[in-house]
Amino acid sequence: MKPYLAAAIQMTSVPNLEQNLAQAEKLVETAVEQGAKLVGLPENFSFMGEVKDKLAQAEEISVASKKFLKQMAQRFQITILGGGFPIPIADKSKVYNTALLLDPQGKEINYYQKVHLFDVNVPDGNSYTESSSVVPGQHLPSVYVSKELGNIGVSICYDVRFPELYRYIADKGGNIIFVPAAFTAFTGKDHWQVLLQARAIENTSYIIAPAQTGINYGQRQTYGHAMIIDPWGVILADAGDKPGVAIAKISPERLEQVRAQMPSLKHRVFI
Repeated sequence: MKPYLAAAIQMTSVPNLEQNLAQAEKLVETAVEQGAKLVGLPENFSFMGEVKDKLAQAEEISVASKKFLKQMAQRFQITILGGGFPIPIADKSKVYNTALLLDPQGKEINYYQKVHLFDVNVPDGNSYTESSSVVPGQHLPSVYVSKELGNIGVSICYDVRFPELYRYIADKGGNIIFVPAAFTAFTGKDHWQVLLQARAIENTSYIIAPAQTGINYGQRQTYGHAMIIDPWGVILADAGDKPGVAIAKISPERLEQVRAQMPSLKHRVFI
């Protein structure tokens, strides 16, 4: 593994599949022009709208999202994560919130279906019931081992509040962990950065966190601040609150240095 550039893309996805994919393509191209070899798109990158509309279009969104990711991987010769899109269950009554990782040949090399669903009454008065349309995944994340990019683990948004999931990824060898998200504006201002830094520090791993930002539909507002954070918890890149790209170097030397200086993964007592 040699040093390389990774990118966390920040979007304002809306209830329009074609519009979202066009936006995503431009941002992927921007990341590649800056030298990124590993690119992450946020949760709901291809569609973000009302539950009834998501369910009605789930099959179309799923097929188009997979096709798009394969095209981007092959066209730009990158490893790319689609950070969350709906894949319908058999009877199509609900979906899995699925993240998909593809290699530069367009081959699917890792996938993860979100296990923690966002059923929360936020203090700003908004309520979210992800379980009304999403089935929780049945498996914890696997780790894709790459000599070129490191050991890549995947989570999605609300997962970031459950440190045991990230320790599981670290135990499986993960040292590059994606956290694609559509964090609410209200919770994001207090919790987003500190949770990401905590997950990086406690697992001495890089965190790549693509994000949604702005008004997506109706009253749904997301926080933004797509980030890349190093194993010491240092914020290497922050996309702010507008659509764009956070890009930073992933360094194997930095991983080794931090894990040597702070070997907390080796000092665990409780399993």
